[in-house]
Amino acid sequence: MSVNHADGSDSSGRANTGNLTAAPEEAGAAPVKGRGKAIVSLAAASAVDNSENSLINTFFPLIRDAFGLSLGALGIMASLSRFARMIAGPLWAMAADRFGRKKVLFIVTGLWGAWTAAAGLAPNFTTLLILYSIGVLGTVASEPITNGLLSDLFDDEQRGRAFGTVRSLGSLIGMGLGPAIALFANDPNGWRYGMFAMGGLSVLSGFAILVFVREPERRTAISDDPDVGRFRLADAVKLFKIPTIALLGGMLPLVTSLVLFTYFVTFMVDARGWGVPSAALLFSVFSGGMALSSFFGGFLGDWFVRRFGHRGRIALMQLYLVAVAGMSVVALQIDWGKGIVAYVVMFLFGLIMLIGFSACVLPMVSAVAPKQLSATAFAVLFSLIQGGLSALLTLAMGFLGESLGLTQVMLYLVTVPYLLNAVYWFAFYKTYPKDVARQDERTAAVEAGTF
Repeated sequence: MSVNHADGSDSSGRANTGNLTAAPEEAGAAPVKGRGKAIVSLAAASAVDNSENSLINTFFPLIRDAFGLSLGALGIMASLSRFARMIAGPLWAMAADRFGRKKVLFIVTGLWGAWTAAAGLAPNFTTLLILYSIGVLGTVASEPITNGLLSDLFDDEQRGRAFGTVRSLGSLIGMGLGPAIALFANDPNGWRYGMFAMGGLSVLSGFAILVFVREPERRTAISDDPDVGRFRLADAVKLFKIPTIALLGGMLPLVTSLVLFTYFVTFMVDARGWGVPSAALLFSVFSGGMALSSFFGGFLGDWFVRRFGHRGRIALMQLYLVAVAGMSVVALQIDWGKGIVAYVVMFLFGLIMLIGFSACVLPMVSAVAPKQLSATAFAVLFSLIQGGLSALLTLAMGFLGESLGLTQVMLYLVTVPYLLNAVYWFAFYKTYPKDVARQDERTAAVEAGTF
């Protein structure tokens, strides 16, 4: 039995033209060399970016003690990366179109980490806020660029696995980084050492991109258009004329998992009495479940499409949303102590946490958005809209946590929104299959030269 690898070969070294990294047969293109290394490099860069964003989440108890802060300060600092995602994400996508994806990723995802390292030298909270604000501007570049690349590389039946593989690799790498960096928390100045370490790793990830990532070649007839995949803010209005895209934008306020990730460590420290290193290790176990969730969720989503057609992704999303809501009650409203049971519960919670995006949401965007608007779709939905919404939610949770307590806020801002979202998704049954059919017709017309 051979195992497929990301570079297009199986464990015996034979080329595998049917796996994720093979070029579409109808395009008649040769496989791209070194693609496996590129995927690993991009996943590693994404993991470092996410870990840079989560530094404040992990070390806030130490920063709070160092500068005499309240819980609301965590909301302010954590929201910075969300606002950066909203504002800078689309701008980096436009810069990548103009100056080259690889160059932008190298500079912004990599070398920009020097600002994070500099934040570790901050003598007061104001300086920390300024330096960290600049640093997080560079941590939001990889997502819209990478998502656009994946949507160009894989067809609808393979996109779930593609998105899931990249997200899983990133989660696995981040799962190791989290506890390792959190070991610095044993020292009152450990948050400074964490900043130095993550800034250095960011720079190294930039050089990995420089060495291993190549600009993808256009392989299909529809990709002969030089504007394919370019981010255009003016085209956002066109996207929202597609009912599925409009509905996806409407459901984003109910996707509140980013708030959970932000407050996880502080929640375990304040509400459950854990130490920072132990809470970070617990979050790593949670992240390990999420890594498997993304990977197997991608395969599960593709299977639902083969079994139930395009409505399969919708049904799976509803099952996922209800499962997350239920599991959030089990994991966050019950105190499981500090033993093995707590780790098992959080791993199981993570195991379902990311199924929806890799299996349903991301492939659905790729399936209904015109190819020339794919980068715009990802940037507008997940950088501009979701970034802004999650920033506001993060701010709100910090101040609500001061008055209501984090346990109650987890119920109101995590469990309840996911249940409401499950009901909201009934609206997709009417629109999504029709939008996929329309996009398939447009694609066929373009490739036939009749559009």
